[in-house]
Amino acid sequence: MTRTVVRWPHKALRTPAADVPDITDDIRSIWDDMIAVMEAMPGVGLAAVQLGIPLRLAVVDASTARGQAVRMANPEILHASVELRDHEEASPCLPGVSAVVKRPRAVTVRFLNADGAVEERDFVSLWATSVQHQIDHLAGRMYFDRLGRVKRDMLLKRAAKLGR
Repeated sequence: MTRTVVRWPHKALRTPAADVPDITDDIRSIWDDMIAVMEAMPGVGLAAVQLGIPLRLAVVDASTARGQAVRMANPEILHASVELRDHEEASPCLPGVSAVVKRPRAVTVRFLNADGAVEERDFVSLWATSVQHQIDHLAGRMYFDRLGRVKRDMLLKRAAKLGR
């Protein structure tokens, strides 16, 4: 089944996702679909809500070789570095626009992995940025919510013009 990305302002993008109680074959299948969509974009991460699935599921693969996707259920940030990193972020939910966002350079994240075990992992640089971006999606936030009002409004106006 080929899933498609929902477009802004779809309500799934503003609704906090539900926790995943345990890892089942259905959850693994959703992750497989998410990875296929992420690779087709190509992107470095995807949250289930971007496909209209209201579950706290994310995949991230910021490797240069690809095929290293980390599958996460219920990810939460335990620790974030004080040092920030600028990165130009975008979303397939709002195509054609992007913005530089400041986020912690490194994060420690706890999540359920593909085996259903609780895992804690450190992510740095682009991996950390992507994980934080996906966790924002799962909370009903978009990357542009981290911008000031004027920059956010300009970005949304530009996106609206492109969407016509």
